[in-house]
Amino acid sequence: MPEIIQNPPLLICPRGESAVELQFGSIISKKILNRIRAIAQVLDEQPFPGLVEYVPAFTTLTVYYDPWVISQQGKLDAYEELTQKLEVLVEQVQETRSTPARVVELPVVYGGAYGPDLQEVALHTGLREEEIIDMHSAGEYLVHMVGFAPGFPYLGGMDNRLATPRKATPSARIPAGSVGIAGAQTGVYPISTPGGWQLIGRTPVALFNAARQVPSLLQAGDKVRFVPISEKEYEERKEGQE
Repeated sequence: MPEIIQNPPLLICPRGESAVELQFGSIISKKILNRIRAIAQVLDEQPFPGLVEYVPAFTTLTVYYDPWVISQQGKLDAYEELTQKLEVLVEQVQETRSTPARVVELPVVYGGAYGPDLQEVALHTGLREEEIIDMHSAGEYLVHMVGFAPGFPYLGGMDNRLATPRKATPSARIPAGSVGIAGAQTGVYPISTPGGWQLIGRTPVALFNAARQVPSLLQAGDKVRFVPISEKEYEERKEGQE
C-alpha cells in the first residue's frame, strides 16, 4: 500500500513583500519531504495567476509571488489572498499519497587523489578506509533538498558511524563531482566551488549542466546509490566536469 502522508502542523509566514514561507515544523523527515513534494506538484500542475516560483527546503516551502497580480491590481490585500489560496491548497493535499522515488546510481572512485580526506575520516571514526567505502556505498540516500550551489544535493540516510566534522579551514576549490561528508550528512559538489566537507571520493557524472532541459540531475525526493569504481573507469566516464 502507498504511504499516506499525514498533515504536519503548518505555519505560514511572510518573507518580505513578495514571498511567503510554509513551515512544517523543525524536524527533518521523509514524511515532511513527501508533504512538500505533494504541494510542489500541485503548484506545478495548477499554477495560480501571480505565482512566480517556489523553493523547497528541508522543512519549508517558500512561495514567491507578484503582489500586483495577487491583489487584482491593488483591489485586495495580496498577502491575505495568497495565504487563503495556500491554506486551501494545503488542505486539499493533506492525504496525498507519495509517488515512487526515482533512484539514481552515481559511480564513485574513492580515496587517493579523488578522495583526499578519506584518511581523515578513518582517523576520526576509527574505521579502516575499506570499511568506510563499503559502508558509504551500501546506503540508499534520500535527497532532502538541493541548494548551496546549483544542483548540490543534501542527502539523508548516511550511517552515523561515518559522521565526521567539517574541515577546520575550508578548501578554496573543491573539484566538481567530489563526494563529501559533513557531520552526519553526505553530499556531492556539482560544480567547482569552495567548501569545507571532508572529501572521500569523486563521481564522473555531471550533477549540474545549464544546457540540459532540467539542469540539476537530482531533485528533492530522489534516492541516490553510490557505486564504487576504479580510477580507470572514472577517467573513461568523466562527463565534462569543471
